[in-house]
Amino acid sequence: MAFVQDFTWKEGITVKDLVKDFGAIGYQSIELARAKESIVKMKKASAKIFLTFTSNMVTSGLRGFFAQLVRLGMADVLVTTAGAIEEDIMKAMGERFAIGSFSSDDVELHERGDNRIGNLVVTNESYCELEDKLLPMLDKIYAKQQRLTVSELLKEIGLQLDDENSILYQAAKHDVPVFCPGITDGSLGFHLFMYQQKHDDFIIDVVKDFKKIVLCTSHDDTKGVIALGGSISKHHAILACLLNGGARYAVYMTTARSTSGSMSGATTNEAKSWGKVQDDSDVSTVIGDVTITFPIAMIAALEELKEEGLLDG
Repeated sequence: MAFVQDFTWKEGITVKDLVKDFGAIGYQSIELARAKESIVKMKKASAKIFLTFTSNMVTSGLRGFFAQLVRLGMADVLVTTAGAIEEDIMKAMGERFAIGSFSSDDVELHERGDNRIGNLVVTNESYCELEDKLLPMLDKIYAKQQRLTVSELLKEIGLQLDDENSILYQAAKHDVPVFCPGITDGSLGFHLFMYQQKHDDFIIDVVKDFKKIVLCTSHDDTKGVIALGGSISKHHAILACLLNGGARYAVYMTTARSTSGSMSGATTNEAKSWGKVQDDSDVSTVIGDVTITFPIAMIAALEELKEEGLLDG
């Protein structure tokens, strides 16, 4: 039986050692320590790792960390939402998002053309710039190919970017597929719609991309899922695992609660009832702000893996 240990600060403590101490503090600290262990185990087992995240995380500074994880070989499949794609492109093109306040005057923000995402601000001008920069990219893609799946489209966009901190750039460079099942749910979807009005033979095949995500793994693969937040991105990853025998490892991080019955709040244990994760899987569900919990758990895992020579980059 394990026992609670008093936590004390130690000069020069590493993130890895901090998270190790978390394992004996209590409550969500213990879950976060378990999440770190699950991440290390899935990498050591050479699992195919599905990393899923929602757009608000790309609005934040986690965007560059996600790109780095692709470069380090910590993600084999990415699943995300439309907002994440468009904001990755915006930032790759030099757009910067301001830090505001949760208590901002939203009417005033609207009047001056600012859009609030929590305590971050994205201007209308940023979206206008996205359109100006996206259309020439679509022209180049259309000249090569008129019918693509979503993941093929995103790879082609990534190949046109030149930003080490871009998720699409790193994914294209390292041949990591990026799936975005809800591609039309955002500004990007509107621009694709408008482009198709001029080029009615330009087809983005979402159903064929569903086939790609389902067949990107198999029953023979050891599978791991790191799901940050919930929604359509989380569900597509665990559905792909369900159809291929279930995930052996799973880490969910979210602010949602299981009592809502939502996909965002569904725990790793609930997933066992569906076969999305295996009955004897190594799992953890961490309740808390992903901009805090994920970097801590992942950096602790990276430090351990680096020490053992198990990082690709």
